[in-house]
Amino acid sequence: MNTKRKRIVVLFGGASSEYEVSLQSAYAVMTHIDEEKYQILPIGIAKNGTWYLYRGEFTDIPEDKWLDESRCVPVVVSPDKRLHGLLLLKENGVEEISLDGALPILHGKNGEDGTVQGVFELAGIPLIGCNTMSSAICMDKETAHRLAKECGVKVPASYIVKEAEKQNIAQIETYGDMLGYPLFVKPLRAGSSFGITKVTGKEELQAAVEHAFAYDTHVILEEMIEGFEVGCAVLGVDELTVGAVDEIELSEGFFDYTEKYTLKSSKIHVPARIAQEKAKEIKDAAVRIYRGLGCSYFARVDMFLTPEGEIYFNEVNTIPGFTAHSRFPNMMKEAGISFEEIIARLLEGIKNI
Repeated sequence: MNTKRKRIVVLFGGASSEYEVSLQSAYAVMTHIDEEKYQILPIGIAKNGTWYLYRGEFTDIPEDKWLDESRCVPVVVSPDKRLHGLLLLKENGVEEISLDGALPILHGKNGEDGTVQGVFELAGIPLIGCNTMSSAICMDKETAHRLAKECGVKVPASYIVKEAEKQNIAQIETYGDMLGYPLFVKPLRAGSSFGITKVTGKEELQAAVEHAFAYDTHVILEEMIEGFEVGCAVLGVDELTVGAVDEIELSEGFFDYTEKYTLKSSKIHVPARIAQEKAKEIKDAAVRIYRGLGCSYFARVDMFLTPEGEIYFNEVNTIPGFTAHSRFPNMMKEAGISFEEIIARLLEGIKNI
């Protein structure tokens, strides 16, 4: 074994509705890491939240065949900063493993929201990605919108409904009347469009709110912005690299979970079919948001472009889809940066312990 290799944990799975997406992304990342420079320690998180060090073939991960007692060892992150590593819970005792860095490839709740990031920061393990605060802010749609507005980017009008208020149908309908229809009802903290409903009239509102509450304790009612969605990939910590702007073309509905991963009735154009000047405006807005919300290493900033050419903030994905065919890598590819180079840049940015 090359003892000079840095030891990197890559996390996949998770107690999240986006568990399956994470398996695909993490597999793509791990198979593009230079194993002459880095020793990969895959940590799989089962749907029930149990952590395992996986010692099997990477090819079993995307098919969800990894969780096998013969190839998995229960593991926890040690809170002891002197170790900055893991504790393997073996039958014959505990084994310590120090780490040089942790790369969470987890999507949605319990992975992208600052919870996992906090564990690694507490342990003194360098985190490859947005930190605890930034991850939590970006996951919370209301907080992210407030800060994006402070960055000088327009945001949709919205109202928050807490779980204790979900029976107050009259108040919820008042919010709907003030926003106007159609509007969107979303869980406040969820990803991949889980729990989101496009509501075209008051009679659909209550069911949409109940559906969103299945994913979170807070729900946001949001104004629908006319136009189409554009995205911008940003890479880096101090010096930033911005990928090409992409465009989502929809033939019906909205860009929900099914569309994101099947593209049945939609297309993604890279680069976006817009003027270069407008693309530059979108990139500038993405950088302001990335900086303003404290992002680091990588993130995808999603916005709307109206028929009048106005830019509205939608959300930041702090761990966007990371297969070779996902939006983030494709935007970077259009800017001349290969998938392998993205991964190499992320790992090269690890701070020495």
